[in-house]
Amino acid sequence: MKDAMYIPTLDDMLAARTRIAPHVHVTPVLTSRFINELTGAELFFKCENLQKAGAFKARGASNAVFGLTDEQAARGVATHSSGNHGSCLAYAAGRRGIPCTVVMPRTAPQAKKDAVRGYGARVVECEPSTTSREAVFAEVVAETGAEFVHPYNDWRVIAGQATCSAELIEQVAGLDAVVAPIGGGGMVSGTCLTLSNLAPKTRVFAAEPLNADDAARSFRAGHIIADDAPETVADGLKVPLKELTWHFVQNHVADVLTATEDEIVEAMKLIWKRMKIVMEPSSAVPLATIIKNRDIFAGQRVGIIITGGNVDLDRLPWM
Repeated sequence: MKDAMYIPTLDDMLAARTRIAPHVHVTPVLTSRFINELTGAELFFKCENLQKAGAFKARGASNAVFGLTDEQAARGVATHSSGNHGSCLAYAAGRRGIPCTVVMPRTAPQAKKDAVRGYGARVVECEPSTTSREAVFAEVVAETGAEFVHPYNDWRVIAGQATCSAELIEQVAGLDAVVAPIGGGGMVSGTCLTLSNLAPKTRVFAAEPLNADDAARSFRAGHIIADDAPETVADGLKVPLKELTWHFVQNHVADVLTATEDEIVEAMKLIWKRMKIVMEPSSAVPLATIIKNRDIFAGQRVGIIITGGNVDLDRLPWM
C-alpha cells in the first residue's frame, strides 16, 4: 500500500495505460489553420472532450477504481468534485459495478449533476467552497466507509491522467511545449510525469483563470497559496493545489499563465466557431493564454489539452 504522498513514476503511468485501456478512448488530435495563423504557432488540440464521460478525468478515475482490491471495491468509492471527476468516477464505478457517492457544490452545472446521477452514483450537495466541500465529504466517508478517490491529489489519479500526454507525443512528434489548464493540478501533474521522462525537452505550461490564480501566485511565491471560493466561468478550475500536485508544478512547470474571464470566453467561442467542437470554459483557458502570450509560443509546435466537454448548454457564458 503506497502512502498519500507517494510520487507516481513512469512505471505507474505505463501500468495505468494497460489497466484503463478497455475503459477509455484514445482521443483524437485536431488542428486549425485559422487559429495557427492567429497565434503564430502550430497548435495541436488533444480532444479529451471526446473522452468517456466527456473529460480526461475518466483516465485517473478508471485507474483508481480498477486498481482497487475486491475488498476495497466492495465498500464503494466516494469523492468531492465540481463535476467532471465526479461523473468520471461514477462512470468507472458503474463499469466495475460498485457504489459511488459524489459531494458536489450546489452551484455546479446541472448538466454535471445529471451526468453523475446518470452513471448511477449518489450526489450529496455542499456549499461552493473548499471548506464546505471537504467537511461534507468527511461526513459521507464516515457514513459509508467508501474508498476516497481524490480528484487530483492522488497518485493513482495522476498516473491515469499521465496517459493523455503519452498518447499525445505518440500522435504528434517534436512538440516544443504542452499547455494544460490548472485547478488542483491533476492533469498538469500527469503531463509533467510523462513529459519529464519521455520528452524532457518539451516544456509544460499551466493555464489558469486570473480570477482563480492561486496556482500562479503559488508558483511565484514558492509555496502553496489556496483560495477558498474563487469565482470564475471556468468552474472546473476553482480548487487549490495540494502537496502532491504542488510537487510536480514546483519541479517541472515552466510557467503558470493567466487569462481574464473575457479572454476565456472569447477563446471558447473561437474554438466552437472554428473547430466545431463542444468544450467547456475550463478547456478554453490554454488557448486564451497562448493568444495573450503570443511572444512565448510563436513559431513553436504546441500541444493543447482540451480537458472536457461537459458544458451546460442552457448557461453558455456568452448568453
